[in-house]
Amino acid sequence: MANPTVADYLLHRLRAWGVDHVFGYPGDGINGILAAWTRTGNDPVFVQSRHEEMSAFEAVGYAKFTGRPGVCMATSGPGAIHLLNGLYDAKLDHVPVVAIVGQTDRSAMGGSYQQEVDLHTLYKDVASAFVETVTVPEQLPNVLDRAMRTAIAYRTPTAVIIHGDVQELEYSPPGHEFKMVPSSVGFDRPRIAPDDDAIRRAAEILNAGDKVAMLVGSGARGARAQLEQVADLLGAGVAKALLGKDVLSDELPWVTGSIGLLGTRPTHEMMTGCDTLLIVGSSLPYSQFLPEYGQARCVQIDIDPNMIGMRYPNEVNLVADAAAALDALVPLLQRKEDRSWREGIEQNVQRWWQTMGQQAEVETEFVNPLRMFAEASPRLPDDAIVTADSGSAANWYARQLQFRGDMRGSLSGTLATMGPAVPYGIGAKFAHPGRPVVAFAGDGAMQMNGMAELITIQRYWQQWTDPRLVVAIIHNNDLNQVTWEMRAMGGAPKFAESQSLPDVDYAAFARSLGLGGETVKSSDEMGSAWDRALAADRPTVLDVYTDPDMPPIPPHATWEQFTDVAKAVLAGDENRWGFVKQGVKTKLQEYLPGNDR
Repeated sequence: MANPTVADYLLHRLRAWGVDHVFGYPGDGINGILAAWTRTGNDPVFVQSRHEEMSAFEAVGYAKFTGRPGVCMATSGPGAIHLLNGLYDAKLDHVPVVAIVGQTDRSAMGGSYQQEVDLHTLYKDVASAFVETVTVPEQLPNVLDRAMRTAIAYRTPTAVIIHGDVQELEYSPPGHEFKMVPSSVGFDRPRIAPDDDAIRRAAEILNAGDKVAMLVGSGARGARAQLEQVADLLGAGVAKALLGKDVLSDELPWVTGSIGLLGTRPTHEMMTGCDTLLIVGSSLPYSQFLPEYGQARCVQIDIDPNMIGMRYPNEVNLVADAAAALDALVPLLQRKEDRSWREGIEQNVQRWWQTMGQQAEVETEFVNPLRMFAEASPRLPDDAIVTADSGSAANWYARQLQFRGDMRGSLSGTLATMGPAVPYGIGAKFAHPGRPVVAFAGDGAMQMNGMAELITIQRYWQQWTDPRLVVAIIHNNDLNQVTWEMRAMGGAPKFAESQSLPDVDYAAFARSLGLGGETVKSSDEMGSAWDRALAADRPTVLDVYTDPDMPPIPPHATWEQFTDVAKAVLAGDENRWGFVKQGVKTKLQEYLPGNDR
């Protein structure tokens, strides 16, 4: 073999970092790298999406479900631009992703050449932790290694830019002389131990409380046993931030579920009634869903000093690994003998799940969207990976699905962008080809990009040891979340020109690709449809026609706010939400009498 090029060495270095998949789309700005791929036997595996934004989302999904960096690649100019939304999703959800992008040849820079974009300026925010351009071969190992290490250390996207002509140069390593920067592969993450004095002060606060609440987020993943032990000692209930839905099992009777705009009533009751709050691995931005200021004493544990102490007036801001901090706390905590606070939480949780079940049984014109999720929940395998889109899919994901066992799940938590459910699912399948994946997608997101990624699924699914990837579509021909936001927040009726979607036969499209496809139009058919999809020998689309007039419950906040508005509607205040259909009033009446829990 001829002497390796810069592109050859790039792929070699990625393999040395343990990168097994690169999610990308070709273009002449990375032709040198693509040519090198032909010499590797497709190692690491190049996964071709239908659009660069999907490549970035797939890398995010891969990273979320492995904890390892996801790598995406795109050409110069438009390709690099298209990656941005997925990279911002990674940045806001604190996920390690490395973007490798091409750039115009060095000789053309500054000449207003084709696809010449100032990529440093373009990427300086989304990849603010590290973005650098490789201009000579000796620079490559250090730039790539720093991009990988920075992404891992700070859980953030980074970017490596490589000029097209540099990709094809013969590789030569950095030397020992002046102004050369040698580098090495690897990163052994430390387990950041807590400060002893901070642990003592935290224990004093937690021991003094009578009504302790806990809030856990994705930063507490991996500390499940410690969380359960601390919650038991403190007699606490535990709420979960949306990105931390899979941190603890929803089958635990004192887990109150989600918090915030998509939160549950028992979480709201716990937060309004507690006198002490312990936050572990969460930086929930909505402080209005935490206790009133002055109501509760608060301890926060987070590994990131940049994200601690800015949501609530905490008394202790403890920077440490979650498991290490909780391990240190346990010997200092006094078991609370009065369990009445915990018992009340458990009663509230039990009532909540009963109510969710009752609401899922409400008869609707098509499928009740709550029923779609409620029928899925007990059928999901214990090792399933679940993804969800933003919008109404996120409502029911947060409230109706009960996670258990080793189930994992995620969505676009902070950016809340449309469209990641299907590409997240693809990334999850490449990360864990032996596990079943379920993606809940809105029909708006499917029309935006999900249908195209069904083609990607068709291309690769036979490589997966477990072929099950179920794409369940909330088919209501409406951008439903925004419709309800307009009603609930603005008192405005639905603006059809912006909200209505063209009707598409998603199941037929899936079948045309050789995938499974089934149309569901009745709530009574939902359970058996899930059974067939989860037993299928290939990826399956469930095209579920749902009723767009089922309101998110409770919309945006507490159950009390929902019932106030619902009663106003029933009393004839049509302008409050802009309801125009008598049928909606009928549905709301079914929620209220004797069932306001």
